[in-house]
Amino acid sequence: MSKQARFPDVPAPDGDSRRQDADESRSREAVERAVADLRRGGAVVITAGLQNAGGQSKSAILVRAAETVTSWPLPLFRDLPGPVSLLVTGRRASILGLSEPSVRAVQLNIAGELTPERLRPLIDPAADPQTESQSIPPAGVSAATVADYSPANAAIRLAKIARLLPAVVMTPLGEDASAWAKTHDRIIAATSDIENYDSRSACALKPVSEARVPLAGARDTRVITFRPEDGGAEHIAVIVGEPDASQPVLIRLHSECLTGDLLGSLRCDCGDQLRGAIDALAKHGSGVLLYLAQEGRGIGLVNKLRAYGLQDKGFDTVDANEQLGYDDDERVYQPAVRMLKALGFSKVRLLTNNPAKVGALARHGIEVAERVPHSFPSNEHNWTYLQTKAKRSGHLL
Repeated sequence: MSKQARFPDVPAPDGDSRRQDADESRSREAVERAVADLRRGGAVVITAGLQNAGGQSKSAILVRAAETVTSWPLPLFRDLPGPVSLLVTGRRASILGLSEPSVRAVQLNIAGELTPERLRPLIDPAADPQTESQSIPPAGVSAATVADYSPANAAIRLAKIARLLPAVVMTPLGEDASAWAKTHDRIIAATSDIENYDSRSACALKPVSEARVPLAGARDTRVITFRPEDGGAEHIAVIVGEPDASQPVLIRLHSECLTGDLLGSLRCDCGDQLRGAIDALAKHGSGVLLYLAQEGRGIGLVNKLRAYGLQDKGFDTVDANEQLGYDDDERVYQPAVRMLKALGFSKVRLLTNNPAKVGALARHGIEVAERVPHSFPSNEHNWTYLQTKAKRSGHLL
């Protein structure tokens, strides 16, 4: 690549492509607006995306992020005739003794009112069951597995996209959900829009700015930012030297870590991995570091700190994530693939100790010619963390 990034030319879209692009743009916008409403404590409508002859959704629910519920009864919910229930992940339900962890989502039906005092110990592992006088499994709570690709299942996915605790309060809506949403000024997101959001958002990533940024360990460096069309979080490509696209390019996929990268936290090895990767690229003479906006292995900064609090109580890093209702690793790699292809790279040498990254790139059309080991000495604060990643997440030390 030259000093100024050269991106593949994209042919002008035809009429069908323009319509498809417009539909996908509306789909992404609906999810982004729903995420914003959930994060501020608002309620959103999720539909199955199927319609009857009158153009009305056959299945729809009203949801609100459970962690934002601070009073009862809830506006909007109290005026609807259907029962109010709680949706959690199978991981969280298994912690409560109500489900198997392999189930994607579970509906919890609670006898009586679902007040904040009753909600908190069901969704928040920081709430001590003994303090909250809650038995395991909780008294008066029954569970039912949620069907895949249903609005209820999509609601959990939406909460994860919003980087909130993956738990939502839910009540069903009738067949006139679209009209109800319009009357009450609620955002509507279809199940398919939510399920396809990650891939569609990645496909919409485009380079928006570029500048020469000499680094302490690599003077000949450029930084390119990639932003999705819907205005979501930017990802960054750090280009060291002049990588030769005809040969496997040395790369590092690095998930952002504010505590490790910026503050120098000793609880992880992220800061060492970031600076070590830049040094390795500079020593090699060229390469690419993709700095991906997926803090805490995809659960966000707030939840990562929640997980740290649980680790301080004796949980390891995997168990802490599962206590929160998350999987061990919630990251997606479509953005990295999109960025590499936009930069013209299809064959790489990957700096990593995580075999899952190798498999993820390969599944999306990036050939990994070599896995290059990338590890650093542990310290008294992160030794257990690194051992857990090796034993339970398959990392190679």
